[in-house]
Amino acid sequence: MADISVRFQPTPNPNAGKFTVNRPVLEGPASKSFYSADQAASEPVASALFSVAGVAELFMVDDFITVTKQPDAAWDRLVPEVISAIERSMT
Repeated sequence: MADISVRFQPTPNPNAGKFTVNRPVLEGPASKSFYSADQAASEPVASALFSVAGVAELFMVDDFITVTKQPDAAWDRLVPEVISAIERSMT
């Protein structure tokens, strides 16, 4: 399988960022939202993302994840940590 590639894009919401992956992050056409680490416990990628300090909510569908950060978290610190968590959890 090819290496995982993750690309970050800002969104109009300064507290949300879109992380596009070069493969599906979920099986099937449905989307999933997670609002806590407990909700995400059965989904490996979501669980890994909630281990990153500053992650508040997740929306996952097809080949992207929208990460909503806590207002006091900084994207310049979060982006590399989120990308690393996605890569680790999908290998």
